[in-house]
Formats: sequence, C-alpha cells, structure tokens
Amino acid sequence: MSSRKVVCFIGVGSNTGDPVQNCLEALDRLSAGETTEVLRRSSLYRTEPVGIIDQPWFINAVVEVRTTLEAHALLGVLQGIEERMGRVRAGKGGPRVIDLDILLYGERVIRDETLCVPHPEMHRRRFVLVPLMEIAPYVIHPVYGISIRGLLERLSDISTVIPLGAAATGR
Repeated sequence: MSSRKVVCFIGVGSNTGDPVQNCLEALDRLSAGETTEVLRRSSLYRTEPVGIIDQPWFINAVVEVRTTLEAHALLGVLQGIEERMGRVRAGKGGPRVIDLDILLYGERVIRDETLCVPHPEMHRRRFVLVPLMEIAPYVIHPVYGISIRGLLERLSDISTVIPLGAAATGR
C-alpha cells in the first residue's frame, strides 16, 4: 500500500439474479473499504450484451474512486468483492453476477500477465464510455491522448445503452 492517493475509474456490471441490486451491493462494498473512497458514480444503465449476445442484458455503471492501493492490490480487492458476491469465472463475456474492472488507474499504463490498464477494450465499448462520460467527460485516455467525450464521439459501437430511472437506482 502507498500513502499516495490515485484517482481510478472502475466499471461495474451484472446480468444475473437481480442485476440492479448486484451493482448497488458491489458499490456499497467498494465504498465500505478503508483503502478506497468513492468520489462519484454514474447512473445505472441497461445495456445490450456485446460479444456473446445470447444472454440477458446487463446493468452497467462506472464509479470514480480515490485509493491508496497500488493497481494490483486494487485488482485483488475488486476480485475479492466479486468472489464474495458469488462470481464464478466461466469464460470471457458470458453471464455474471458481478464484474468489476479497473478502467483507468490515474494516468498509468500497466501491461502484464494479470492486469491491463487502461482497460484494453474500454475505448470500443459504448456500455463503458456512456457512464464514464457522465462523470468524467474530459478525462484523457493515457494511451490515445483523447478525452472520454472524444472517444465516445468516434465510437463505432452502436449497441443500446439506456439510463435507468432514479427509482430503480436508489439515487
């Protein structure tokens, strides 16, 4: 653990059980940690599956946190939350009770066997960019040097991303 605080963005998603409640529970667990402080969170969005399309639609959001954890330790915390919530890793892109991904870790670029930050697919995914744009439109992608707004404007992904109403999100 470091005493330096880093601002990070984490993607949240679920499409099994009660996806809205799963996302809210994951956000509560994340904000209950002593090493992460939730700064802002996006609305929840109902999103069309990408890749494996024969599965239930997802609920997605993005949360901005400040942490004293190094990136790999933060990944461990997120995976611990997923595990405690019942996530079983059964393959990429399939149904899941909860998915927590580090999208951005400050301005750092990390590429190793266990972690790729910025998330290698975030710039191609409407279900990530729409909620991220809601809370951080001017944050610059450290690899492409383009704002989140700019990435969304250039996006070719036309999948459906629908904001949920305030009553459904507990906001």
